[in-house]
Amino acid sequence: MVRVKNDDSAYVGRYLAVVADGMGGHAGGNVASASTVLDLVHLDRKDYDDGDAANQLADEIQTANTLLSELVNANPQLAGMGTTVTALLLNGNRLEFAHIGDSRAYRLKDDVFEQISIDHTFVQRLIDEGRLKPEEADVHPHKNVLMRVLGDVDASPELDLDSFEVDAGERWLLCSDGLNAVLSDELIERILRETPDLQATVDTLVDLTLAGGSPDNVTIAVVEIAAATAEDLRTAALTTLPPAKEAAGEKDDAKPADDQLPGSAIRADVIRQDLSSRPHRLVGSAALATETGQIPIVTQRTTERRAAMMLTHKAALDAELFDNDNDAEEPAKGRKRWLIPAFLGLMALILVAVLWFGYAWTQTRYYVAEYEDNVAIFNGVSQTIGPLRLSHLDQTTDIPVSNLPEYQRTRVESSLPATDLEHAQRIVEDLRGDLRAVACPPGDESPSPSASPSGSAGPSVEPTSTPSPRSSPQAAPGEAQGCRDESS
Repeated sequence: MVRVKNDDSAYVGRYLAVVADGMGGHAGGNVASASTVLDLVHLDRKDYDDGDAANQLADEIQTANTLLSELVNANPQLAGMGTTVTALLLNGNRLEFAHIGDSRAYRLKDDVFEQISIDHTFVQRLIDEGRLKPEEADVHPHKNVLMRVLGDVDASPELDLDSFEVDAGERWLLCSDGLNAVLSDELIERILRETPDLQATVDTLVDLTLAGGSPDNVTIAVVEIAAATAEDLRTAALTTLPPAKEAAGEKDDAKPADDQLPGSAIRADVIRQDLSSRPHRLVGSAALATETGQIPIVTQRTTERRAAMMLTHKAALDAELFDNDNDAEEPAKGRKRWLIPAFLGLMALILVAVLWFGYAWTQTRYYVAEYEDNVAIFNGVSQTIGPLRLSHLDQTTDIPVSNLPEYQRTRVESSLPATDLEHAQRIVEDLRGDLRAVACPPGDESPSPSASPSGSAGPSVEPTSTPSPRSSPQAAPGEAQGCRDESS
């Protein structure tokens, strides 16, 4: 009663029923619901394998969610759009159920009326946790806050899934929250029980909702499980569809469809041909989009996907169209076959090149460290990668590490890095000088060879010693054995 644009979409066929309530304001609510419903209509068929119907319903809703994310990526002005989905898929004597959001599913079976769906809202969570009474939900300031929807907010939204065994005569009612926001469950139950005709049931509920001043769009689908006969299947006539504007539930002053469905658009011939092959009702934004030829899409890939899925299960299939599709897909498959090995091969070459250049760089470095208790020069860096050692022995010296001062001994044991071989040799000479300083401390002078201890001239013998390199810090192999005072 207050909105000029309908964000709801719904489809009911022989085996599929789905209601979607879009959100996102002017920019994208109708796009979200229309895109989602039109992505599911190809499921309206029979003879699924055991368990396949449930899996396909859940998978296709998840795929519809992915397409909504792609729509947002292609049209940033649609950011924040989303939609609820409540769907039923009949397969033999079982009814597969999928639900997300706050649209509802009611069932009337064996004289028992009950709500099957659970509202994914903030207030329902408070009720489930015992923090809010059910009668307080209608006046709660956050009663319209949804906790789970399809859209660009979650890559893999959590769906409520269930499966029910069905009997002929039971009724199901799917609706957007525009209905239960105005009418009580008791009134909905009474009308569903007391009105034999399905269309009259829907019309009565819609009229009462609008008479109550509905602040939101209202979409209702009522389905009844029937025991089909061969005659029913042969004589089933197509439902006469109202004009697109009327089916969409839009007011006369509503904006054109191309303004309301931003982004890319294609002619809807394929979808219309598919829908014309079976009885159905399509309403809301999905009906307006299909009838006017404006379907919200993202890329040519998603367009081809829609067309392929809708044509897969058609009775009359154009063989040439499928041949063209297969021809178009083969190059893509061929590219995928060599693209991944080529990418992995390129990554392997890059890794080998990086490792080779890294190893080559390490071989330009040197360091001084201990080798069999002597000071030695190594080429490379003092590190290992697994079993690979990044250095090798280049030169050895006769300088015992154990005879070095404690500070220098510790440094050598930890390794002293050098930029090149010349730098490493200078480090060795410095260590040799430190060793002399330990052997000849200041004030420890030996007699000059030109003077005797008594001061008289004559030959003198320079004291010598041959201590073990490991036992005496006073001398080292290769050094002068003793100290002399050059000024005497």
